[in-house]
Amino acid sequence: MSDIVDLRSDTVTKPTAAMRAAMAAAEVGDDVYGEDPTVRQLEERVADLLGHEAALFTPSGSMANVLAVRTVAGVGQEVLCEARAHIARAELGAHAAHTGVTMRTWSDPGGGIDLAAIRDLYAPDMGPFFVPTAAISVENTHNFAGGAVLPWEDLEALRTYADDTGVAIHLDGARIWNAHVATGRSLADYGRIADVAAVCLSKGLGAPIGSLMVGSAEAIAESRVWRKRMGGGMRQVGILAAAGLHALDHHIDRLAEDHAHAAILAEAMGVTSSTNIILAEHPEAARVVAEAAEEGILVSAVGPTSVRAVTHLDVDRSAVERAAVVLARIFAQQ
Repeated sequence: MSDIVDLRSDTVTKPTAAMRAAMAAAEVGDDVYGEDPTVRQLEERVADLLGHEAALFTPSGSMANVLAVRTVAGVGQEVLCEARAHIARAELGAHAAHTGVTMRTWSDPGGGIDLAAIRDLYAPDMGPFFVPTAAISVENTHNFAGGAVLPWEDLEALRTYADDTGVAIHLDGARIWNAHVATGRSLADYGRIADVAAVCLSKGLGAPIGSLMVGSAEAIAESRVWRKRMGGGMRQVGILAAAGLHALDHHIDRLAEDHAHAAILAEAMGVTSSTNIILAEHPEAARVVAEAAEEGILVSAVGPTSVRAVTHLDVDRSAVERAAVVLARIFAQQ
């Protein structure tokens, strides 16, 4: 396994020795009672970073998104999002199944905000005849758009539109840390665009588990109940929260290395990259995955003709360069 270069996702990372030490030393309590001091510290830290009143630790990003969206869109209401958004494509219908929310989508090649399309989709509350639009969701960075960073001016324009129409904004910020490092834009700036947000610790930041919902104190209080209702109540979970705190202290700035490594892979695959995710088209994506695996390079097919590679802290420069040679050869054969 030491010869494998795993580029399937940034979720495959393993805790560093320093992170494991922080976890072992964590002070804990019963978080369902609100008595885990390390969890409280993490929640306060993330809320402060994003400029919101409060945050809630969850075991997964999908749960954080479901909880966040539920606070701004109720049963029988809709959320507008880009067609490849994680909440629409990769959360297994959880929003409809658990909270009765529906979705309509716009399509943008770069995963971006199409304000004209959003205006056309928006449905005001017209009584018991049509589904009303309650919220707009944006994903930054956008996973299935190759880690694209949403332009700041588009986010500001969307905030103005949301304020004018009275709808809420949900930010799927699973990889907001990457957007922050790529642009230099503060996390608080990104946070103020959204009414509620979800951020992840177990992708580029390298924690073994954990995400947080961020929002108002009222939204977090509601979501704490819903987290328990959905089976997400956790007890002495400060052991995991300690990993998140370590990641915030030590693994944000280093994301720039992942972005540089992604640029090397992107060139080999004949495309460009914005952050740590590379998406490249090939007529036989499954064949690319199989042939790369034969040489110890693991990538993913995220569609019949779409190959994804993701850099992370467990893949160093030499591993990236080896992967680039293999992928360049395979892509040259199409």
